[in-house]
Amino acid sequence: MKTVLIAPNKYVQGRGVLGEIGSYIKLLGQKPIILWSPGIKRIIGSTVRASLKEAGLEPSDIEFQGESTKAEATRVAAAAADVGADVMVGAGGGKALDTAKAAAVEAGLKMMTCPTIASNDTPTSAATVWYDEKGNFEGFECWPFNPDIVLVDSLVIAHAPVRTFASGMGDALATWVEAEAAYKTRATNLGGGVSTLAAMTLARLAYDNLMEYGVEARRAVEHQLLTPAVEKIIETNVLLSGLGFESGGLATAHMVANLLSNFPECKDMMHGEKVSFGIVTQLCLDEDTDVDVMCQIFDFLIAIGLPVTFAQLNMKEVGREQLRTVGDICAGEGSLCANHCFEVTSDGVVDAMMAADQLGSERLTFQPENKS
Repeated sequence: MKTVLIAPNKYVQGRGVLGEIGSYIKLLGQKPIILWSPGIKRIIGSTVRASLKEAGLEPSDIEFQGESTKAEATRVAAAAADVGADVMVGAGGGKALDTAKAAAVEAGLKMMTCPTIASNDTPTSAATVWYDEKGNFEGFECWPFNPDIVLVDSLVIAHAPVRTFASGMGDALATWVEAEAAYKTRATNLGGGVSTLAAMTLARLAYDNLMEYGVEARRAVEHQLLTPAVEKIIETNVLLSGLGFESGGLATAHMVANLLSNFPECKDMMHGEKVSFGIVTQLCLDEDTDVDVMCQIFDFLIAIGLPVTFAQLNMKEVGREQLRTVGDICAGEGSLCANHCFEVTSDGVVDAMMAADQLGSERLTFQPENKS
């Protein structure tokens, strides 16, 4: 048995650090190409261009088409080769960053991720989640190395929609829930080994930070305020969760979340929102779940506005037969659910999803103020 921990070479977070992007890119190469959407370009473009000009760099850029498909990654890699780029910079949300990572590997470039929202933990990871052109989940692929530099401007994150920030907390909360489950079987992590004690410690720290600072941080971001609590949760969503999930382990929470992407009703849901329901499903599935802790997690997810019921996922009318497609894949070969220390069956997963919905509905009635 071997233990493996993987991580980016450098992680930079702080107010206004986007203004230093040129100096950091210059550590990696001289001819950067930036992958971003028109919306992201409008938000951060002037800051990025000014910093690159100050560093004496003349970047190329390419517009992200919206989905992290294999065809999109190949298109971006070809564009990078055409301009002779030596550094790939992915700016924006998770799908843009995942595409940039894949394109960097294909083109043999150095890699920087620059998230503009803290909605998931992809910025630090050496993996890409693949979707088709219609947004259906197709799988994920692990790359040989993590990004060289992760640059996180906290002020940009704090000014992004609060929904994205809360979604990131959902993704981060799964880190400990899944890592703890996977460690019981010493399951192989995405780095190709068993989790280190360091990864488990980071995963637990992510959980503890969320429980202590998450609600306060969400309130601040709702008003576009950058406070110490927000800084802690940005680091939790991006760094602690990223290292914790990749070097800790995954299980039912992400398996269910990924499969929810294939339901038309969930097309407009963010990744962390689907993970939220994956978490409560896993808690209802796992025979070792502490009921008091489970209820605390339900209440936390409700407090930050994440889904714990089918109705909140736009799936109010879903039936057992529709859910069976999720259960069958979860119980099938190659499923992340195999990382549990007990047998996972299709009926067991469906029962857990329905139990989570029932408990979520019950816990919602206990809340004095419910966020939607």
